[in-house]
Amino acid sequence: MNDGANRDTTKRSARERLQAERERQKAKDKRRRTLVVSAAVVGVLGLAAVVGLIAANAGKGGSSAKGGPLVAPSGATGKDALAIQTGKDEAPSTLTVWEDFRCPACKAFETNYRETVHELEAKGLLKVEYHLVTLIDGNMSGSGSLKSANAAACAQDAGKFPAYHDLLFDNQPEEANDAYGKNAKLLELAGKVDGLDTPGFRTCVEDGTHDSWVNKSQDAFRAGKFRGTPTVLLDGTDIFADQNNPITPQKLKEKVEAAGKGGPGGAKTSPSASRSAAPSPSGPAKASSGRSAASPSSSARSAGRSATGTAGSATLSPEHSGTSGGH
Repeated sequence: MNDGANRDTTKRSARERLQAERERQKAKDKRRRTLVVSAAVVGVLGLAAVVGLIAANAGKGGSSAKGGPLVAPSGATGKDALAIQTGKDEAPSTLTVWEDFRCPACKAFETNYRETVHELEAKGLLKVEYHLVTLIDGNMSGSGSLKSANAAACAQDAGKFPAYHDLLFDNQPEEANDAYGKNAKLLELAGKVDGLDTPGFRTCVEDGTHDSWVNKSQDAFRAGKFRGTPTVLLDGTDIFADQNNPITPQKLKEKVEAAGKGGPGGAKTSPSASRSAAPSPSGPAKASSGRSAASPSSSARSAGRSATGTAGSATLSPEHSGTSGGH
């Protein structure tokens, strides 16, 4: 009898121990599930916070960074007054340039073609219509494209656009460095242009007076379906459309001088080009508002950042040998 009672007691104790172990395991599993769920909730909240921060920062950069009334700079020309013109109104040839002060390929174009362009302007043979865009802000984030374009427009108000335009490209920071997103840097550079750093210029820069105008120029660039910056049109024709025979600085000079032999208005343009680039009898030439005479497929390729937002090389590609070779 005692042996039977002992066996029953032993079995009961084993079952009780097993039950207790199961209860402990259940409690442990419950605690683990609670921790997992809590961690997941924290992760979701953290992700939401990060996404919110990214969205907020995205809203601060790019072409829509700042609204306000649209104020075109003094003397702006072309459709919707979106171009800043240099050179004489009666020049027989027109160079239309879409560029971004943060764009490395734009700097390469300016470096290699600037001397020739200025020479032709001085001879009264060429005028240039600059369209300022914010492509790099959209691709790399930041606000340097917008703010430097606004500052250049402010320089136009002061009659100092050519000098400040060239200075911005000469001092262009690395593409990923948004140094031009700081007004202090733009004002510092303005001090190097005689007579530009005035209270009126400073107010224009700090208030972003022409931000909406720059944004509208970017919208026109996008509507034009250009492939990238710089896009450069000579009397409506993309100078880099023929990659086997791009217009080098010397060829540009020859073409413009040949067109100028007939005197003011002597440049030959296609019917479509005349709508956007040919000078009118009553005043400045009409600049393209983004829909150029060149077809979208022939727009200049960007060696910095393309208009579609895809990244490219910071140096000029073989396709842009006309800008890099300095021929």
